[in-house]
Amino acid sequence: MDYAKLGLKVGLEVHQELATKHKLFCQCPPMLFRDDPEYTFIRRLRPSQSELGEIDPAALFEFLKGKTIIYEANRETSCLVEMDEEPPGPLNAEALDICLTFTLLTGGTPVDEVHVMRKIVVDGSNTTGFQRTCVTSLGGKLEVGGKTYSLQQVGLEEDAARKIADEGGVSRYRIDRLGIPLIEVTTDPVIYSPEEAEEVALAIGRILRATGQVRRGLGTIRQDVNISIVGGALIEIKGVQELNLVSKVVEYEVQRQVKLLKIVDILKERGIKATDLTDKPLDVSDLFGETKSRIVKNALSKGGRVLAVKLGGFAGCMGIELCPDRRLGTEMADHAKFAGGVRGIFHTDELPAYDITVEEVKALRKKVGASDSDAVVIVADEEESCRRALSAVVKRAREALEGVPSETRAANPDGTTHFTRPRPGAARMYPETDMPPIVVSSERLAKLRANLPEMPEAKLERFTTDYGINEKLARQVINSDYTQLFEEMMGEDLADPVQLAVTLTEDFRGLQRDGVEIDNISDALIRDTFGLLKAGKTAKESLPQIFTWLAENPDGSPADALKALDLGMLSGDDLRSMVEAKVSENREMVERMGDRAIGPLMGMMMGEVRGRAEAKEVQALLREAIGALSRE
Repeated sequence: MDYAKLGLKVGLEVHQELATKHKLFCQCPPMLFRDDPEYTFIRRLRPSQSELGEIDPAALFEFLKGKTIIYEANRETSCLVEMDEEPPGPLNAEALDICLTFTLLTGGTPVDEVHVMRKIVVDGSNTTGFQRTCVTSLGGKLEVGGKTYSLQQVGLEEDAARKIADEGGVSRYRIDRLGIPLIEVTTDPVIYSPEEAEEVALAIGRILRATGQVRRGLGTIRQDVNISIVGGALIEIKGVQELNLVSKVVEYEVQRQVKLLKIVDILKERGIKATDLTDKPLDVSDLFGETKSRIVKNALSKGGRVLAVKLGGFAGCMGIELCPDRRLGTEMADHAKFAGGVRGIFHTDELPAYDITVEEVKALRKKVGASDSDAVVIVADEEESCRRALSAVVKRAREALEGVPSETRAANPDGTTHFTRPRPGAARMYPETDMPPIVVSSERLAKLRANLPEMPEAKLERFTTDYGINEKLARQVINSDYTQLFEEMMGEDLADPVQLAVTLTEDFRGLQRDGVEIDNISDALIRDTFGLLKAGKTAKESLPQIFTWLAENPDGSPADALKALDLGMLSGDDLRSMVEAKVSENREMVERMGDRAIGPLMGMMMGEVRGRAEAKEVQALLREAIGALSRE
């Protein structure tokens, strides 16, 4: 795509959890618990009016879902502040210093006073119904690929509770994450391609990690991406957790908006107007009395109904693919699910299918008075849920006549997105009355400026010089979550630098692709594993197996892994005996190939010793045994 011609503009909001000693407004440790909760409590949140009497549309949208929220907690990771039973304590000074450090590294201007605000959030992720947030600096810039990118601001806020489950009208959250300090870095919309967006996000992450005070692991850093094109709309895409998805998210969102604009042209050519669309659904349950569709049959058996609406002139548009596996019908289904709590919709661009027959479709079209140019949407559920769902479908169809609706969306694992709520308005933010302003003194800034950490490019040069690793490997370490651990272990002489760098980057990424939960492995376990390697109690070939075991048993130790996996080192005599036996078994090949037999024999031996011997020792013994055989 010609992104310049499309007028693509992208802005990033990078959110990173900070590794402070306690949460932002209380003394609870910033950690998650894996066990069952010690207690639960229930809330039903509702929006309130701003000082001007306005209600934020996004907050109202969430409230209309009618959700009940069950919160899970334990006493180690949360207190009355997270439960909203006690006012917040003082702002975490350590967290503020980290934000100010980032600002000084990027040339921003710290604010004179920090004012904590309340940002309305009523999806259940905050027990209060709002998130506490504050601006700590304005401006700043960073250099990426020879281009300068400007920053809007840096903020500090509390992280939200983590959703555990959605069970119909009930959502479950754990409040252990609620209140963990979160830095928010916002760029200006000066990014003009998907690749640039990913590169800038990576650069921000590198500088954040350079502070040495950020948390590690999946979910600790998240990117929100704001995207617009000429003629389209500003779309906020939240929760992009994987950095390598940023460019894909931008690419797919541009595709989506371009296709939506083409649909506008199609509908205009057909002369369709918003007044042609009615949100008065028709009950068509009698048409499905003998249906084989499991979804429809289940709904009717529980006393539900099947309701339908006609979308005049929409035939063929519902099935237009906006981006991979996402169609206009999918967009309407998202709105229906959120508004009515239904599982989904059926529409005539995709029927007959899902065990709905040709005859049922013909009868449906006839009953609603649909021509060949019309689309029909049906929903099977409780009657009131169906009505709300179809009302949302018609509303989305009217928006399709105008263009791209401005909304908030969430990222899917494949880089596509789905609708979550309307864009918030100005009524969303108001002052936090329980927190006094915090003065940012010149003395505080001077102290931080005198102790600024090393920037990534300087670190890259030092890594190649001090540790003797090549630039590519050094860059991989700096771009990873393990930069600080790598330096600490090098300072303690715990590992070979190349081996450690490869393990923390390439090997760990490979294990993650295989489904291994690397985030379960603590720094202490990594240190202890390399301690065993240095002590000669295991071989480097065993590291992937040990780390896989530790990821599955995070309360165990590397010594436990060695025992469970039978990876203890072979004695010299045992290894020599195994090598001599292998050479004897393959005597014909050795006599024919000579030293060239070492390659295939190495493969056989390493498969047998399974990390219980060093490759170089096996190779030396093979060479010795082959030499002895040739002298016979």
